[in-house]
Amino acid sequence: MVRKLKYHEQKLLKKVDFISWEADNNLHEVKILRRYRIQKREDYTKYNKLAREIRELALKIKEIDAEHPFRIEQSAKLLEKLYIIGLISTKWDLALTQKISASSFCKRRLPIIMVRNKMCENIKMATKFIEQGHVRVGTEVVKDPAFLVTRSLEDFVTWVNTSAIKKHVLEYNDARDDFDGL
Repeated sequence: MVRKLKYHEQKLLKKVDFISWEADNNLHEVKILRRYRIQKREDYTKYNKLAREIRELALKIKEIDAEHPFRIEQSAKLLEKLYIIGLISTKWDLALTQKISASSFCKRRLPIIMVRNKMCENIKMATKFIEQGHVRVGTEVVKDPAFLVTRSLEDFVTWVNTSAIKKHVLEYNDARDDFDGL
């Protein structure tokens, strides 16, 4: 049997409508967080904010006259920057900026790049390897799975020299040097 609600509890319940509960974008957010194995929700909200600001900036640039030199220069700079980061596929169309979302940023995270480069089977394993310090980008060891990899750094994602995983891969490929074991 349920007890009778106290006065202040009844007052609080009058303010909450359980029938038409407003669901914010939570289901989509949880789906993205799971798909890309994002551990911090703040990262996802930052990606959303950045994507929104990029779309708004592109709209402001589009409002300027098409032949104006300022628009041509700024749209070229924006498209070049987004292409270098890897958020858009080509740097010739300003309409591509409207398709940028938080998922665009998530696809540039280090675990996703590792799976795409066939360094790991799945994102969970890639995240674990990164946190344990087995992965480097260029010369730096990266321990943060939220690291965004640009197009130019994509080729420099490798295993750390002292990593046991690198040794296993080299042994499997019969490419391990005896000198490395010393």
